[in-house]
Amino acid sequence: MRCPFCGAQDTKVVDSRLAGEGDQVRRRRKCELCGERFTTYETVELNLPRIVKRDGSRVPFDGQKLRAGMMRALEKRPVSTEQMDLAVARIQRSLMSSGESEVPALRIGELVMDELRQLDPVAYVRFASVYRHFEDVAAFREEIERLERQPSPEASRQQLDLLNDLESGD
Repeated sequence: MRCPFCGAQDTKVVDSRLAGEGDQVRRRRKCELCGERFTTYETVELNLPRIVKRDGSRVPFDGQKLRAGMMRALEKRPVSTEQMDLAVARIQRSLMSSGESEVPALRIGELVMDELRQLDPVAYVRFASVYRHFEDVAAFREEIERLERQPSPEASRQQLDLLNDLESGD
């Protein structure tokens, strides 16, 4: 890292700590030439695709907007912040691993609904009712009936635990 005071190329890291919410590293540095100290912050640069909205416009992916939408759906529901953060991370990982440079907003909505369906059925219905623009009670009822036909999140987790036990030979 180049010294911002004298421009020297050689600086030494004196101290490193996590900063923010653990998604940054704060580094205290000292210039070997002039002796001045300064702070740098290191963050991961994610190559997330651009989002193609319904009207055809393209916007950068906004993780805060994703998190805010999920938080609204999960408001007053028994889902921890950690569970929600893991769901957001899974969505972001899915988007990054797709390798696509652009993703339709509809795809992100589907990913959110998949995660919410696993976390909390009420949050899922809340999000789906807004996202899918339910026009009447019949559409709302149809979605709830479809949800009832699927195994509960707890049953799905138990099935996965059983599969993991079978794979590990327990």
